[in-house]
Amino acid sequence: MIFTGTANPRLAVDVVNHLDMSLGKMTVGRFSDGEVMVEILENVRGRDVFVLQPTCAPTNDNLMEIMTMVDALRRASAGRITAAIPYFGYARQDRRPRSARVAITAKVVANMLQSVGVDRLLTMDLHADQIQGFFDIPVDNIYASFPAHHYWVRPFCVFPMQSRSAHCL
Repeated sequence: MIFTGTANPRLAVDVVNHLDMSLGKMTVGRFSDGEVMVEILENVRGRDVFVLQPTCAPTNDNLMEIMTMVDALRRASAGRITAAIPYFGYARQDRRPRSARVAITAKVVANMLQSVGVDRLLTMDLHADQIQGFFDIPVDNIYASFPAHHYWVRPFCVFPMQSRSAHCL
């Protein structure tokens, strides 16, 4: 089962279409003060679920949304919850560069995701590989450069109008 928030619904639709699945039924709304409200509308008891939600801008809203979605799924007795976060917000603060007086927000977000019940994280191109070590759960960090490499290195052929031979670049 795949659930998504409001950060990038088009991405979620593309993913479920590619997998020949349908999106999980859930409502994501806001209270009048802006707080996130999530309700799971189908039975997830014992099921493996994926929550697809990048934490791009507005980062705080999207981060709180995934936290609330995971908590709702955990309270609905979902079996295993995998957070698929293509863009992992707050990853830029992954170490203490000059002073003891800075937050390491990548670790804070790791703790938050685990505390609400994420069992596995799937992400892309983390800012720094060491962030994987901030988690006590499995982390799969996928690199976009590998599939993109195949796109860019295949030959590009040109057939000039007056020539019958191809010139491949």
